[in-house]
Amino acid sequence: QVQLVESGGGLVQAGGSLRLSCAVSGRTSSTYTMGWFRQAPGKEREFVAVMIRSAVSTRYADSVKGRFTISRDNAKNTVYLQMNSLKPEDTAIYYCAAANLGWSSPKRNDYNYWGQGTQVTVSS
Repeated sequence: QVQLVESGGGLVQAGGSLRLSCAVSGRTSSTYTMGWFRQAPGKEREFVAVMIRSAVSTRYADSVKGRFTISRDNAKNTVYLQMNSLKPEDTAIYYCAAANLGWSSPKRNDYNYWGQGTQVTVSS
């Protein structure tokens, strides 16, 4: 089993920054894929960013490319999502996800472990 706990959400003005954290515990391997997804009210959960746990390979949704950065600290078993130049349309619940895939999938159905989510609200 893998447990994921997100933190770092909050209220920020447009143009501001937030850093989300995802604490990872349980059985994981170097092939585990770590992703961030988000879900706005009335919308489906969508892909934001992904990285393979053991590699530097990353992938981003077009809507966040150049503004968001996914990274990891293996010593702390934590995955981060640095969000800069935030826009009101980034408002959503942000979820951390994990799966033993070995590749950087953007499809939410490929992930079998999810955190509880953290709310990000960007005011205009």
